[in-house]
Amino acid sequence: MPPVDTQELTVNDISQPRKGHWQLQAIVGQLRSARDDWRRQNGRSCGQQGGRELPSREAIKSILEQLCGALFPMRLGPVDLREESEDFYVGHTLDAALNALLIQARLELRYAARNGNCDYAEVDTHAMHLTQAFAAALPELRRVLDTDVLAAYHGDPAARSVDEVLLCYPGVLAIIHHRLAHHLYRAGLPLLARISSELAHSATGIDIHPGAQIGQSFFIDHGTGVVIGETAIIGERVRIYQAVTLGAKRFPADESGTLHKGHPRHPIVEDDVVVYAGATILGRITIGKGSTIGGNVWLTRSVEAGSNVTQANAQHDGSAV
Repeated sequence: MPPVDTQELTVNDISQPRKGHWQLQAIVGQLRSARDDWRRQNGRSCGQQGGRELPSREAIKSILEQLCGALFPMRLGPVDLREESEDFYVGHTLDAALNALLIQARLELRYAARNGNCDYAEVDTHAMHLTQAFAAALPELRRVLDTDVLAAYHGDPAARSVDEVLLCYPGVLAIIHHRLAHHLYRAGLPLLARISSELAHSATGIDIHPGAQIGQSFFIDHGTGVVIGETAIIGERVRIYQAVTLGAKRFPADESGTLHKGHPRHPIVEDDVVVYAGATILGRITIGKGSTIGGNVWLTRSVEAGSNVTQANAQHDGSAV
Protein backbone atom coordinates (compact mmCIF):
# COMPACT_ATOMS: atom_id res chain seq x y z
CA MET A 1 0.00 0.00 0.00
CA PRO A 2 1.45 3.40 -0.95
CA PRO A 3 2.00 5.93 1.84
CA VAL A 4 -0.92 8.20 2.62
CA ASP A 5 -0.45 11.86 1.77
CA THR A 6 -1.84 13.44 4.96
CA GLN A 7 -2.05 16.81 3.28
CA GLU A 8 -4.80 15.45 1.06
CA LEU A 9 -6.93 14.05 3.93
CA THR A 10 -10.23 15.83 4.33
CA VAL A 11 -11.79 16.84 7.63
CA ASN A 12 -14.30 14.03 7.13
CA ASP A 13 -11.45 11.51 6.68
CA ILE A 14 -9.83 12.61 9.96
CA SER A 15 -12.97 12.88 12.08
CA GLN A 16 -14.35 9.50 10.92
CA PRO A 17 -11.49 6.97 10.74
CA ARG A 18 -12.08 3.54 9.27
CA LYS A 19 -13.68 0.86 11.43
CA GLY A 20 -10.97 -1.05 13.30
CA HIS A 21 -8.45 1.74 12.75
CA TRP A 22 -7.15 1.52 16.35
CA GLN A 23 -7.04 -2.29 16.65
CA LEU A 24 -8.86 -1.87 19.94
CA GLN A 25 -9.75 -5.52 20.45
CA ALA A 26 -6.08 -6.51 20.50
CA ILE A 27 -5.06 -3.57 22.70
CA VAL A 28 -7.84 -4.23 25.22
CA GLY A 29 -6.76 -7.85 25.45
CA GLN A 30 -3.12 -6.91 25.95
CA LEU A 31 -4.04 -4.41 28.66
CA ARG A 32 -6.07 -7.08 30.48
CA SER A 33 -3.09 -9.41 30.28
CA ALA A 34 -0.83 -6.71 31.76
CA ARG A 35 -3.31 -6.11 34.62
CA ASP A 36 -3.62 -9.82 35.35
CA ASP A 37 0.17 -10.21 35.40
CA TRP A 38 0.50 -7.33 37.87
CA ARG A 39 -2.24 -8.74 40.10
CA ARG A 40 -0.65 -12.20 40.19
CA GLN A 41 2.76 -10.73 40.99
CA ASN A 42 1.31 -8.62 43.82
CA GLY A 43 -1.02 -11.20 45.33
CA ARG A 44 -4.22 -9.70 43.97
CA SER A 45 -7.12 -11.74 42.66
CA CYS A 46 -7.58 -11.79 38.89
CA GLY A 47 -11.00 -11.42 37.37
CA GLN A 48 -12.45 -10.10 40.63
CA GLN A 49 -16.13 -9.35 40.37
CA GLY A 50 -17.82 -6.36 41.99
CA GLY A 51 -17.38 -2.65 42.27
CA ARG A 52 -14.52 -0.33 43.02
CA GLU A 53 -11.81 -1.64 45.35
CA LEU A 54 -10.03 1.59 46.32
CA PRO A 55 -11.17 5.08 47.38
CA SER A 56 -11.75 7.60 44.62
CA ARG A 57 -9.56 10.68 44.29
CA GLU A 58 -12.41 12.55 42.58
CA ALA A 59 -14.87 11.62 45.33
CA ILE A 60 -12.49 12.86 48.02
CA LYS A 61 -11.92 16.10 46.11
CA SER A 62 -15.67 16.69 46.05
CA ILE A 63 -15.96 15.84 49.77
CA LEU A 64 -13.22 18.33 50.66
CA GLU A 65 -14.87 21.08 48.63
CA GLN A 66 -18.15 20.41 50.44
CA LEU A 67 -16.43 20.40 53.83
CA CYS A 68 -14.68 23.70 53.08
CA GLY A 69 -18.05 25.20 52.19
CA ALA A 70 -19.65 23.84 55.36
CA LEU A 71 -16.81 25.14 57.54
CA PHE A 72 -16.78 28.63 55.96
CA PRO A 73 -20.18 28.90 54.25
CA MET A 74 -20.31 32.63 53.54
CA ARG A 75 -16.79 32.70 52.10
CA LEU A 76 -16.16 29.26 50.61
CA GLY A 77 -19.78 28.25 50.05
CA PRO A 78 -21.98 28.94 47.00
CA VAL A 79 -22.01 32.41 45.52
CA ASP A 80 -25.76 32.91 46.05
CA LEU A 81 -25.86 31.80 49.71
CA ARG A 82 -27.63 34.14 52.13
CA GLU A 83 -27.20 34.26 55.91
CA GLU A 84 -30.83 33.29 56.58
CA SER A 85 -30.29 29.98 54.78
CA GLU A 86 -26.76 29.40 56.10
CA ASP A 87 -27.67 26.65 58.60
CA PHE A 88 -29.80 24.82 56.03
CA TYR A 89 -26.92 24.88 53.55
CA VAL A 90 -24.42 23.66 56.16
CA GLY A 91 -26.69 20.81 57.24
CA HIS A 92 -27.50 19.73 53.70
CA THR A 93 -23.86 19.95 52.59
CA LEU A 94 -22.52 18.08 55.61
CA ASP A 95 -25.06 15.31 55.13
CA ALA A 96 -23.93 14.81 51.53
CA ALA A 97 -20.22 15.07 52.41
CA LEU A 98 -20.38 12.69 55.36
CA ASN A 99 -22.40 10.07 53.49
CA ALA A 100 -19.83 10.22 50.68
CA LEU A 101 -16.98 10.05 53.21
CA LEU A 102 -18.54 6.97 54.79
CA ILE A 103 -18.46 5.20 51.43
CA GLN A 104 -14.78 6.07 50.94
CA ALA A 105 -13.92 5.00 54.51
CA ARG A 106 -15.61 1.64 53.91
CA LEU A 107 -13.56 1.17 50.76
CA GLU A 108 -10.28 1.87 52.54
CA LEU A 109 -11.07 -0.34 55.53
CA ARG A 110 -12.31 -3.19 53.32
CA TYR A 111 -9.18 -2.87 51.20
CA ALA A 112 -6.99 -3.06 54.31
CA ALA A 113 -8.87 -6.14 55.50
CA ARG A 114 -8.98 -7.90 52.12
CA ASN A 115 -6.40 -10.58 52.98
CA GLY A 116 -7.77 -11.39 56.43
CA ASN A 117 -10.85 -13.10 57.78
CA CYS A 118 -12.43 -9.86 58.90
CA ASP A 119 -16.20 -9.63 58.87
CA TYR A 120 -17.16 -6.89 56.40
CA ALA A 121 -20.15 -6.02 58.62
CA GLU A 122 -17.70 -5.18 61.42
CA VAL A 123 -15.60 -3.16 58.99
CA ASP A 124 -18.63 -1.18 57.87
CA THR A 125 -19.66 -0.53 61.48
CA HIS A 126 -16.14 0.72 62.21
CA ALA A 127 -16.32 3.02 59.16
CA MET A 128 -19.57 4.47 60.50
CA HIS A 129 -18.02 5.14 63.92
CA LEU A 130 -14.99 6.83 62.35
CA THR A 131 -17.18 9.04 60.17
CA GLN A 132 -19.35 10.00 63.15
CA ALA A 133 -16.22 10.93 65.14
CA PHE A 134 -14.97 13.00 62.20
CA ALA A 135 -18.29 14.85 62.05
CA ALA A 136 -18.21 15.54 65.78
CA ALA A 137 -14.68 16.99 65.47
CA LEU A 138 -15.62 19.57 62.82
CA PRO A 139 -16.66 22.41 65.20
CA GLU A 140 -13.31 22.25 67.03
CA LEU A 141 -11.45 22.00 63.72
CA ARG A 142 -13.23 25.18 62.61
CA ARG A 143 -12.08 26.97 65.78
CA VAL A 144 -8.47 25.90 65.23
CA LEU A 145 -8.64 26.98 61.59
CA ASP A 146 -9.82 30.42 62.74
CA THR A 147 -6.50 30.78 64.59
CA ASP A 148 -4.62 29.87 61.40
CA VAL A 149 -6.54 32.43 59.36
CA LEU A 150 -5.86 35.13 61.96
CA ALA A 151 -2.17 34.15 62.07
CA ALA A 152 -1.97 34.68 58.31
CA TYR A 153 -3.76 38.02 58.53
CA HIS A 154 -1.61 39.35 61.38
CA GLY A 155 1.58 37.85 59.93
CA ASP A 156 1.39 39.43 56.50
CA PRO A 157 1.33 43.24 56.17
CA ALA A 158 -0.01 42.84 52.62
CA ALA A 159 -3.19 41.15 53.87
CA ARG A 160 -6.10 43.59 53.90
CA SER A 161 -8.67 41.33 55.59
CA VAL A 162 -9.21 37.86 56.99
CA ASP A 163 -11.58 37.27 54.07
CA GLU A 164 -8.80 37.92 51.59
CA VAL A 165 -6.57 35.49 53.46
CA LEU A 166 -9.18 32.73 53.42
CA LEU A 167 -10.11 33.25 49.77
CA CYS A 168 -6.66 33.77 48.31
CA TYR A 169 -3.77 32.37 50.36
CA PRO A 170 -2.45 28.94 49.33
CA GLY A 171 -1.03 28.37 52.80
CA VAL A 172 -4.52 28.65 54.28
CA LEU A 173 -5.97 26.18 51.79
CA ALA A 174 -3.12 23.79 52.60
CA ILE A 175 -3.69 23.98 56.35
CA ILE A 176 -7.47 23.48 55.96
CA HIS A 177 -6.78 20.29 54.03
CA HIS A 178 -4.11 19.28 56.52
CA ARG A 179 -6.30 19.66 59.59
CA LEU A 180 -9.00 17.52 57.97
CA ALA A 181 -6.47 14.99 56.67
CA HIS A 182 -4.65 14.77 60.01
CA HIS A 183 -7.87 13.74 61.75
CA LEU A 184 -8.40 10.99 59.17
CA TYR A 185 -4.79 9.88 59.54
CA ARG A 186 -5.03 9.59 63.32
CA ALA A 187 -8.36 7.78 63.00
CA GLY A 188 -6.77 4.99 60.97
CA LEU A 189 -7.68 6.12 57.45
CA PRO A 190 -4.19 6.91 56.10
CA LEU A 191 -5.08 6.48 52.42
CA LEU A 192 -7.99 8.93 52.57
CA ALA A 193 -5.72 11.28 54.51
CA ARG A 194 -2.90 11.03 51.99
CA ILE A 195 -5.18 11.63 49.03
CA SER A 196 -6.58 14.69 50.82
CA SER A 197 -3.13 16.13 51.46
CA GLU A 198 -1.94 15.42 47.93
CA LEU A 199 -4.93 17.26 46.48
CA ALA A 200 -3.79 20.33 48.41
CA HIS A 201 -0.19 19.68 47.32
CA SER A 202 -1.28 19.66 43.67
CA ALA A 203 -3.24 22.88 44.09
CA THR A 204 -0.73 24.88 46.17
CA GLY A 205 2.75 23.37 45.82
CA ILE A 206 2.75 22.86 49.61
CA ASP A 207 3.48 19.28 50.66
CA ILE A 208 2.35 18.50 54.21
CA HIS A 209 2.19 14.84 55.18
CA PRO A 210 -1.08 14.18 57.04
CA GLY A 211 0.84 12.63 59.92
CA ALA A 212 2.58 15.90 60.82
CA GLN A 213 1.42 17.42 64.11
CA ILE A 214 0.83 21.18 63.81
CA GLY A 215 -0.24 23.52 66.60
CA GLN A 216 -2.63 26.44 66.42
CA SER A 217 -1.99 29.77 64.68
CA PHE A 218 0.18 28.25 61.97
CA PHE A 219 1.05 30.38 58.95
CA ILE A 220 2.80 29.46 55.70
CA ASP A 221 3.57 32.66 53.77
CA HIS A 222 3.75 32.36 49.95
CA GLY A 223 4.13 28.62 50.36
CA THR A 224 5.38 27.14 47.10
CA GLY A 225 7.91 24.39 47.68
CA VAL A 226 7.24 23.88 51.41
CA VAL A 227 7.72 20.26 52.54
CA ILE A 228 6.73 19.01 56.02
CA GLY A 229 7.40 15.35 56.78
CA GLU A 230 5.23 12.72 58.42
CA THR A 231 6.73 12.78 61.93
CA ALA A 232 7.34 16.54 62.17
CA ILE A 233 5.96 18.23 65.28
CA ILE A 234 5.24 21.96 65.06
CA GLY A 235 4.22 24.07 68.04
CA GLU A 236 1.92 27.07 68.22
CA ARG A 237 2.32 30.43 66.46
CA VAL A 238 4.95 29.11 64.04
CA ARG A 239 5.52 30.94 60.74
CA ILE A 240 7.41 29.53 57.78
CA TYR A 241 8.08 30.84 54.29
CA GLN A 242 8.35 29.37 50.81
CA ALA A 243 10.74 26.52 49.93
CA VAL A 244 11.24 25.46 53.57
CA THR A 245 11.85 21.75 54.17
CA LEU A 246 11.27 19.97 57.47
CA GLY A 247 12.65 16.65 56.33
CA ALA A 248 14.49 13.48 57.30
CA LYS A 249 18.27 13.32 57.36
CA ARG A 250 18.55 9.61 56.60
CA PHE A 251 16.33 6.61 55.93
CA PRO A 252 17.34 3.52 57.92
CA ALA A 253 16.75 0.20 56.15
CA ASP A 254 16.80 -3.47 57.15
CA GLU A 255 19.16 -6.12 55.76
CA SER A 256 17.07 -6.51 52.63
CA GLY A 257 17.14 -2.77 51.94
CA THR A 258 13.52 -2.17 52.91
CA LEU A 259 13.07 1.21 54.59
CA HIS A 260 11.88 1.28 58.20
CA LYS A 261 8.49 2.94 58.43
CA GLY A 262 7.00 5.24 61.05
CA HIS A 263 9.98 6.00 63.29
CA PRO A 264 10.52 9.67 64.32
CA ARG A 265 12.82 11.22 61.71
CA HIS A 266 11.63 14.80 61.18
CA PRO A 267 12.23 18.00 63.18
CA ILE A 268 10.45 19.27 66.28
CA VAL A 269 9.74 23.00 65.93
CA GLU A 270 8.71 24.60 69.20
CA ASP A 271 6.35 27.56 69.74
CA ASP A 272 6.90 31.00 68.20
CA VAL A 273 9.58 29.94 65.70
CA VAL A 274 10.06 31.71 62.36
CA VAL A 275 11.72 29.84 59.47
CA TYR A 276 12.64 31.99 56.48
CA ALA A 277 12.61 31.07 52.80
CA GLY A 278 14.74 28.24 51.52
CA ALA A 279 15.79 26.87 54.92
CA THR A 280 16.32 23.12 55.12
CA ILE A 281 15.98 21.50 58.55
CA LEU A 282 16.70 17.77 58.63
CA GLY A 283 16.49 14.96 61.14
CA ARG A 284 14.95 14.49 64.59
CA ILE A 285 16.32 17.74 65.95
CA THR A 286 14.62 20.44 68.02
CA ILE A 287 14.32 24.10 67.11
CA GLY A 288 13.90 25.84 70.46
CA LYS A 289 11.03 28.14 71.31
CA GLY A 290 11.22 31.64 69.85
CA SER A 291 14.10 30.87 67.48
CA THR A 292 14.60 32.42 64.06
CA ILE A 293 16.07 30.34 61.24
CA GLY A 294 17.38 32.50 58.41
CA GLY A 295 16.93 32.03 54.68
CA ASN A 296 18.76 29.18 52.92
CA VAL A 297 20.18 27.78 56.17
CA TRP A 298 20.99 24.05 56.14
CA LEU A 299 20.44 22.80 59.69
CA THR A 300 21.02 19.30 61.08
CA ARG A 301 21.53 20.02 64.79
CA SER A 302 19.22 21.19 67.55
CA VAL A 303 19.28 24.85 68.58
CA GLU A 304 18.36 26.34 71.95
CA ALA A 305 15.36 28.54 72.62
CA GLY A 306 15.76 32.07 71.35
CA SER A 307 18.47 31.18 68.81
CA ASN A 308 19.07 33.26 65.68
CA VAL A 309 20.62 31.02 63.02
CA THR A 310 21.84 32.59 59.79
CA GLN A 311 24.01 31.29 56.96
CA ALA A 312 26.95 33.26 58.32
CA ASN A 313 26.90 31.94 61.88
CA ALA A 314 26.01 28.41 60.74
CA GLN A 315 29.09 28.31 58.53
CA HIS A 316 31.22 29.89 61.24
CA ASP A 317 30.64 27.27 63.93
CA GLY A 318 30.35 24.42 61.41
CA SER A 319 27.95 22.41 63.55
CA ALA A 320 24.84 23.42 61.67
CA VAL A 321 25.97 21.97 58.36
